Formats: sequence, structure tokens, C-alpha cells
Amino acid sequence: MSTELLPPVAPDVLADAVEQLSARLRKKLDAAIAGCADQASAAPDGSIEVRFGEDATVTLRPGPSGAVTQTEQAACTCLLAPRCLHRAAALGAAPLAEGQGDDPGGGEASDAGTHSEVGTGTGTGTGTGVGMAVGEAVSGAVSDTRALPAGDPPTPLTPTQIRAATALWNAAAEALSAGVTAGGAVVQAELLRAAHTARLAALPRAEAAALRVVRGLRAARERSEGQRLGDLANAFRELLAGAAVLSSGSVDAGAAGSVRRAYEQGGSLRVYGLCREPVLSATGYGGVTTHLVGSDGAGYTVSDVRPGGLARVKGAGSASVALGGAVLDHAGLARGGLRIVGATVSADGRLGAGRGVGATPLRGVDWSEEPAAALFARPVREAMAAALADGFEAETPPTALLGCDVEVIGAAGDAVVVRVAAQGPLLRLRPAHPHPELPHAANLRRIAGHPGLVLRVLGRPDLDRAATLRPLAVGPVPGATATLRLPDEWKGHADLGYDRLQGEHFPREAAGGAAAGPVPVGPDPLADAPLWRVRRLLETGVAGGRRAVAEAGRGTDTASLVTRLTRAGLGGAAHLAQALTAEAGRRPRDAFGRLTDASADSYARAWLASAVHLKAAERTLVAASWS
Repeated sequence: MSTELLPPVAPDVLADAVEQLSARLRKKLDAAIAGCADQASAAPDGSIEVRFGEDATVTLRPGPSGAVTQTEQAACTCLLAPRCLHRAAALGAAPLAEGQGDDPGGGEASDAGTHSEVGTGTGTGTGTGVGMAVGEAVSGAVSDTRALPAGDPPTPLTPTQIRAATALWNAAAEALSAGVTAGGAVVQAELLRAAHTARLAALPRAEAAALRVVRGLRAARERSEGQRLGDLANAFRELLAGAAVLSSGSVDAGAAGSVRRAYEQGGSLRVYGLCREPVLSATGYGGVTTHLVGSDGAGYTVSDVRPGGLARVKGAGSASVALGGAVLDHAGLARGGLRIVGATVSADGRLGAGRGVGATPLRGVDWSEEPAAALFARPVREAMAAALADGFEAETPPTALLGCDVEVIGAAGDAVVVRVAAQGPLLRLRPAHPHPELPHAANLRRIAGHPGLVLRVLGRPDLDRAATLRPLAVGPVPGATATLRLPDEWKGHADLGYDRLQGEHFPREAAGGAAAGPVPVGPDPLADAPLWRVRRLLETGVAGGRRAVAEAGRGTDTASLVTRLTRAGLGGAAHLAQALTAEAGRRPRDAFGRLTDASADSYARAWLASAVHLKAAERTLVAASWS
């Protein structure tokens, strides 16, 4: 279904339209949505018309922002309007507008507090193991909230915020119980209603998580290209975890996030470029982030991310830097430097462009010079341990980059196998972004074709894969002969998302001791562990809902799952998976066959406990793969 003509619709507008439908019309809503996008056409006055046969036409008139944000901006000509199926279907077929908590880069909009994978401390009908696992997650969440100045007491959540979080938990639990197969427009509208309530209660992080789940449900039901069930499962885990801890009232207001990123005065800074990274989000935003290092070794970033998609990603790499009147573009900043006066810095190192900020260009530093050289001098195991400590509970990837000198071994599937210098561990280099029109993958294929090549790599560790690094830039190793030969204008490194490596950039003869072609990479502790069975069970619940998990629990698969997990020493995972299937099949009824407990609350808690434990176990195995 193509929705290119339809304007974005605010979540609360869609939720209101669905809420006004009768029960009979709600049953027909999904079928009506499926065909109405193809009937959309642009009118001369800039509005969009969607025809439903000869009797009804829905007209959408976007506001100045380009989105339908008011109920009167969507009108239908039928007699039942505005409580008609046509109007709700047209709004349901349109893409969702960005919420308060949506970040243009595709992540969260706020770093006011560190989001943790959490649940509530209340017990469930699935046994003490579930309650203990969820309770431990709450303890981690409380300790992860933003540190406050001495003497400044934390601000508690308001009763309105707690009620909004509770409503969001209930809506998310029902959506999880329904799954993709039954998670149609009505279920999505309940989530959107709860998301809007969270927005009004100043819970932007929870709102953003709910919108990600709704978009994931839509993509899964439409079988959109690039949609992954694992991503939707992660979105559900994040939403349920955040709603659970907020509804418990056990954290302060910092855990709610904020609409705008908070910046603090950073004084005078000297920063030097490390590399550029293209940013392309699933919500239509594109741009560039330039990574910098300060004279004290601290990491900073300058971002330029706006609506525009791939075309903007390519243009932003050489666009001017909007920071204190600096005359550099992002390509120049990545290989140059800035002296910033009156700098403003966010908690994660983003540099602000306020009115009082002034910047003048500086000569850049090579990766072999300080302060950049310190990134590559740190042992990789130590650097990875710090990254795992920072990102263990966080849903977003770590902001700190990891640098190391490596020797190319060869290709293994879509990855490049390298060994860290000084008999370090084997690593897999995978593209930082999979889009085929970005040069990440092509550059890595060229590197894989030169076994024995030694190079300096700067990238972001992948916390969801064993011993995997997502390289952003590469450069030559000082003093090595079998290393890269880069042009002088590249200033000692190539940005893999913008620069394209050519044959003349490689040495004519590779170093000895390496074999060409695919190479074995040894055991993968994450892939070899039977945790993939737990992941499959959780994704089964996301796809088919509670009923699918209950059916899985009635067969021999659950017994096999528990046995394999127990033999592998993963008794906790086995217990939580068994508790999940038991709760999914627990549907108590009275003497007349009526459900006595139709709530999805206990099932959602059991699913969340298993999902939180799975993430923790996988991160532990990832940490072991780097040692």
C-alpha cells in the first residue's frame, strides 16, 4: 500500500476518529484501510481527496506543518460524518506524524535520564521467578536515573503522570496479547490514545516508544521491506519496560525524558574532527553527524539531521556547519578543528548552536597525534568493557567510539574478519548502515579483498552481536608498509559512509600469513547458545499474540526448550520461558465458560521478564566474545 500522497496524521486525531466508530464499523476498518490509499489524489488547492465509490469523498487539508493535526482538517461528504468509516479509514491509511518524543535521528529525543530495561516489582501469577526478575529490573532503573546536584532532591512523578503511564501499560499489554495478526487499526488506535495521554502528561519518552510500536505493527501487517520481527519485539520490550517503571512511581521525573535536549554551558573548547557518519532514519529523516574529540579526550558530536531521506544524507556530508558562524562544512570539520567560545553541550556530547556560541577554524590533527591517538592506544578489551558498562541497560547504542589497529584476515559472509593488533581478539566488521546507496558495504568488500592489510579502524561496537564492530572510518597504521595509501586531501582517514576506497588506495602487495577467500571465524558464543530459542518464543508472541505462545507451550517444543537451556546452564532463562508459556495458556473460566480474568497484565509481565533476562544474557555473552 503506497501512502506517498497522504499527509502525516497526528496520533490523537486518528485515535479520536476510531473511537467514534460503532462496534460494527470497527470490524470493517482494517479492510477499508487496505484499499483507500490507492484512491488518493491531490486537489488543486493542496488538499488530498480519497474517494470511496460514488457516495463519499474524504478530504484531508494539512496544516502549515504539512500534517493533519486537527479533527476539522479531515472531512467526509457522507451522512454519517464525522463518525463514519470513510474518514477513519483515510486517516488510518496515512503515515503517523512525529510525536514530541521522536528524535530526528531515529532515537530518543531526550537524554534527561538513562532509560533502563525495567519492569515492576509486583508479583504475577507465573511464579516468584517472574516477579524477582522484574523487580531486579526496577532496582537497576532507579540507580540509572539522572544524577542530581548535591542538596537538590529529585522531583517525583505526578499522579497524572503515573495514571498516564498505567494507561499506556494497559494498552501496550493488550497490543502484545493481540500480536501482529490481531493488532489492527483498533488496537493501534488504543495505543495512540494512550500515547497522546502520555504526551499531555509530559512523558515524551513513553510517547515515542508507543509510536515506534505502532509503526512497527503497521510495517509488520503490511509486510514492508526491511521490516524485522526482532525490531518490533525490541520496541515492545522498551515500551513495556518504560511504562512499567513509570507506572510504579519508583523513579523521579527525570526518567520521563524531556521534549527538548538539555544543553549546559561548556565554556571554551578546542575540538578536532574524527570522522563523519551518515544518518538515515526509518521515519524519513536524513543528515550527517560529525564526531569530534576535545583537547581533554572527551567526545563531542555536531549533527545536521532534518526531513529529506537519502538525498539529504548525501548532500549534508558537505553542507556548512551551523555552529557559531563557522566557515567549515562537515567534510572539512571531520578533518579539521574548531575553537568554540561559549559552547553549549548536552549530556551525550552534542554541541549546541546557540546565539552566544562563536567558533573559529583550527588545524586538524592526524589520528596518530593527540588527542585522537589516545582512542587507539587504549586496549580494545578495556574499551569494550567500558562500552558495555555504559550501554548494558541503555536501548540506544553507546555514543563513545572504539578505535583499534587490525589486520585483515578475509571475508566471512557479509562481514570482514580482522584480528586486533598485538594478538588481540578476532572481530567482525559489518556495515554501519545497510543502505545499498551508501558506500559502507562496498568499502568493506574492498577491504576484505586485501588479506594481510593492516589498518586503523574507528567505529561503534555492536552490543547485539558477538565481537562485532561497525566501522565509521579507516586510516593507515603509522610505520606499516602493508597499509592504506590515502590521498593527502583526506587528511589520514577515509569516512566509510561518504568516501569510496579505490584500488590505488591499497598496497600492491599484501602482507604474508593471510589466506584469501572466506575464512572460518571460530565459535560464536552468542550464536552457539540456545538463547535463540527464547528469542523465537518471544517473537512468536509478538507475531501471533498470546494464543500463539499458548499453542507453543502445549507441544513438545517447550519441554525441549527448557531441557536445552538447563543443560547449557541457563536455568533462569528456562524458568522464565516456562512461566511465560504457562501464563499464556492460563485462561480461567467460570461454570458458564466465561473468562474470569480477561486482563493481559500478567501475560505482559511474564513476557517482559523473559525479554529483559534474554537481553541481559545476550549482553553477557557479547562481553565474553571480546575477551
